[in-house]
Amino acid sequence: RRTVMGGLAAGFAMPAIGGARAQGTWPTQPVRIIVPYPAGGSTDVLTRILAERLRDRIGGTWVIENRPGAGGNIGIEAVVRADDGHTLGSATVGHFAINQYLYARMSWDPDKDLQPLSLTWDMPNVAVVSSEHVPAKTLAEFIEWAKTRDGGIFYGSPGVGTSPHLSGAMFMTRHGIKGTHVPFRGASATIPAMLKGDVQIAIDNLASYTSIIESGQMRALAVTAGSRWPTLPKVPTMAEAGTPDFVVTSWAAFVVPKSFPRPLVDKLSMALREISQDPSVKDRFEKAGARPLGSTPEEVVAQGHRERPMWQEMVKVSGARLE
Repeated sequence: RRTVMGGLAAGFAMPAIGGARAQGTWPTQPVRIIVPYPAGGSTDVLTRILAERLRDRIGGTWVIENRPGAGGNIGIEAVVRADDGHTLGSATVGHFAINQYLYARMSWDPDKDLQPLSLTWDMPNVAVVSSEHVPAKTLAEFIEWAKTRDGGIFYGSPGVGTSPHLSGAMFMTRHGIKGTHVPFRGASATIPAMLKGDVQIAIDNLASYTSIIESGQMRALAVTAGSRWPTLPKVPTMAEAGTPDFVVTSWAAFVVPKSFPRPLVDKLSMALREISQDPSVKDRFEKAGARPLGSTPEEVVAQGHRERPMWQEMVKVSGARLE
């Protein structure tokens, strides 16, 4: 799925890229941002907000291309292999700190094959249940209810090895709940299953569930942030709800292939840092359940390396392993 956003070309002077000489200013052709997850999910929604702002600042035509599959590996592999000088990727924590422990084989390496531009956002996960099918009003009540169910409960996620899957597995293990993981192709598929009562809980990205929580169809029991989330001030943190040491945020960064010229990397990084400070962007992100971030490329690398031990342990606890 592609969405094209047009604009007047204006921007950065560029040298030769990928064997083709860039004439005048960059971009000299449509800029493609690959979203490695389905349309409508949190990564897709937030990427589109940033793409609009980049288009307004830089000019040109910007194309959003959804290429889901293999935990986001398929889309990011397409970024790694791009040599047109006009392809970006919207990578997540999974690409920097999870997938190398989850997959038996990887066709690309986040350190060797990608250049980050900037952190773009982070968001907590939120423990949500169907208001109609789950009687629990608090996390403690859910734990007690889940333990009494014959056969246990089912918890959903947007895929094996995603931060929602690992959060759910860690939660079930921590509380001794018999929980069966049910992977879906994004929150857009998880939500209907929860509303039908087929799945009892998800600890999924807040951005994907904000509107359904506001509608009253789902009940938020806790957020995995270190403090209460601004748009859900009445919802406790995991620690406040009785599950300490459960701070898990899903973060993302824009990336480009290693062949991308460093001067353009720096210019795009600066643009993203400036966009993250825009009050209107902050407002849109907050309402969507996320917080905009900006950083240097080096800060993205450092964050990925810092979090790898935690995610490696969570993958081990989940028992997940993919080919």
